[in-house]
Amino acid sequence: MCSAQIVSIVDDDEAVRLAMGTLVRSFGRHTRLFASAEEFLQSGYIAQTSCLISDVMMPGMSGVEMRDRLLALGYAPPTIFITAFPAADLNAKAMTNGALAVLDKPVDASTFAHWLSVALDLP
Repeated sequence: MCSAQIVSIVDDDEAVRLAMGTLVRSFGRHTRLFASAEEFLQSGYIAQTSCLISDVMMPGMSGVEMRDRLLALGYAPPTIFITAFPAADLNAKAMTNGALAVLDKPVDASTFAHWLSVALDLP
């Protein structure tokens, strides 16, 4: 495990954002928290992000639109989407643009731990 890896968490729901941050830190990882896709994109931390955890449905830019924007900018951090509104077309779109997983809220901690490990242990 590399302690310098940063997990960026983007979710408009403060309670979810804080809970996800606590969960990620409980696995010994460093986090940065953002309330919107726009905030993350303007943060200056894109290049330092080792893994992106993002809500799908947010006011303004969605998580999937943010991922598309990152790809257009030349960044492709391993991405795990979380959603309270699971749908087959969403899963297909997310997986098409390279997401590792789409997890339903509330997130199962052991499933999340698995995908976080996959994301951060990629070569």
